Amino acid sequence: MMKRDIIYFPKAGAQNTDDTIKLALDRANELKIKYVVVASSSGETGVKAARAFKGTGVKVVVVGHHVGFSKPGVRELEEPFIKELKELGAVVIEQTHALSGVERSISRRLGGASRVESIAEALRTLISVGAKVCVEISIMAADGGQVPVDGKTEIIAIGGTWNGADTACVILPAHANNFFDMQVREFIAIPRDKARA
Repeated sequence: MMKRDIIYFPKAGAQNTDDTIKLALDRANELKIKYVVVASSSGETGVKAARAFKGTGVKVVVVGHHVGFSKPGVRELEEPFIKELKELGAVVIEQTHALSGVERSISRRLGGASRVESIAEALRTLISVGAKVCVEISIMAADGGQVPVDGKTEIIAIGGTWNGADTACVILPAHANNFFDMQVREFIAIPRDKARA
């Protein structure tokens, strides 16, 4: 049996970023976790995490939106942040989102919702936007070959609601084609009120 505290933030949003990263760092140290995956649209949250984990021996994987997420051909990760992430030794991934991808294009064109989008919406609304992000970026990091998928190595995933970070989880990762092998083993921090702050 294990007893653990979960930190509940009153509201979702970027105001929780520094606390979320600190809590994730503390839990990584406790569990001797060597991989942290961080969602970051501009790169700013990724840099904050990479700075916090510097010198710990933890591999930081920063997952940005795929190029073209908001506008065709546009990259949202900002060059100064990418440069600093590289200097800090973090890995940057920008690839198709695991819980939308081509499915979103079909839904936009033909209507309806796919099974994959339904999973994303369930995570987003029942647990938190950040929890959905944590699951998604864990898949993306696994599919990008940046975290082990061996059925025993846990990672920490950090996500948020629109920007910043407000959710951190301990996850046993899986690839997209083995989605149901993934386990969200712990919530470290999560917003109590899931509405956008």
